[in-house]
Amino acid sequence: MALISPSRRLRRTPFSDGVEAAGVKAYTVYNRMLLPTVFRSVEEDYHHLKSAVQIWDVAVERQVELRGPDAARLMQMLTPRDLRGMNAGQCYYVPIVDETGGMLNDPVAVKLAEDRWWISIADSDLLLWVKGIANGYRLDVLVDEPDVSPLAVQGPKAEALMARVFGDGVKDVKFFRYGMFEFQGRQLVVARSGYSKQGGFEIYVEGSDIAMPLWNALMEAGKDLDVYAGCPNLIERIEGGLLSYGNDMNDDNTPHECGLGKFCNTSTAIGCVGRDALLRVAKEGPVKQLRPIEIHGDAVPTCDRLWPLMDGDRQVGTVSSAAYSPDFATNVAIGMVRMTHWDAGSELDVVTPTGIQPVTVWETFWI
Repeated sequence: MALISPSRRLRRTPFSDGVEAAGVKAYTVYNRMLLPTVFRSVEEDYHHLKSAVQIWDVAVERQVELRGPDAARLMQMLTPRDLRGMNAGQCYYVPIVDETGGMLNDPVAVKLAEDRWWISIADSDLLLWVKGIANGYRLDVLVDEPDVSPLAVQGPKAEALMARVFGDGVKDVKFFRYGMFEFQGRQLVVARSGYSKQGGFEIYVEGSDIAMPLWNALMEAGKDLDVYAGCPNLIERIEGGLLSYGNDMNDDNTPHECGLGKFCNTSTAIGCVGRDALLRVAKEGPVKQLRPIEIHGDAVPTCDRLWPLMDGDRQVGTVSSAAYSPDFATNVAIGMVRMTHWDAGSELDVVTPTGIQPVTVWETFWI
């Protein structure tokens, strides 16, 4: 496989020194930064994530900061989720849509104050869209990318490790809530969240200068917990139905097609730029939707393109993410399936690079 040539356009993260010292074996490019994808092997990393605790460099989850009197108004313009009941201290998963109702991103919104928000984004140029909305509507708000780099601590022993570094108070942070915790004289946002189903936290490291001191402190404190550098794991995320923007969905898809209709309060989210389009979608319903899919037979290769889902000689969908699951002893996958074939138990075929394999559509994901 060809290597990626380094340049200043491809940014390192404040944790890259720690990632390299831990023996990273592969990266992908995400928001023009390096995101680790493998340390020991995808399968070894998978088993370790489920049994111990990992520290993830997820600084690629860049923040779009909204600051100013119109920050809350702008935040509501971006998403069909009703934010009126959201308080400082909360994190919301928010579909971000364009004027047609197409998905632009599926970030986590962090409300720091009524006039200050962070949008922790997936891989896309969302900053430019937000700046365009703010300037087009002449809103009194500053939109920028702050020096904030998330660091995730994930796995069943994550809480024990976090308490050693931040104190027992971190145990009281509820899911999708955050608290302010001190590290080396700096107050950091610590949220109970993360891109796995194993439990854990995300630390919003404000200031690159303390990134490696925090990384080292966590590594040192977790030695007897079998702490290890890790990264979002392909197998585990598919098992848990965690979607990947750009892989499983893009701006051609509405939130309803992505199974995110429950986050679309189109009747009350007044001001969302895609509200009118989504009202029509909500009324008519989607004609296709993401579904968990089991692929029977041999372990499938890496899904680096859309694989056709077939009913005989008729294509009825695509598979966008797939991997062999050691724990479930089958291939787990995510695919977009037409409504005529999305019912649980539907039997189809998928055309993979190594051949045609039978599949079953399921209703719920594995974990």
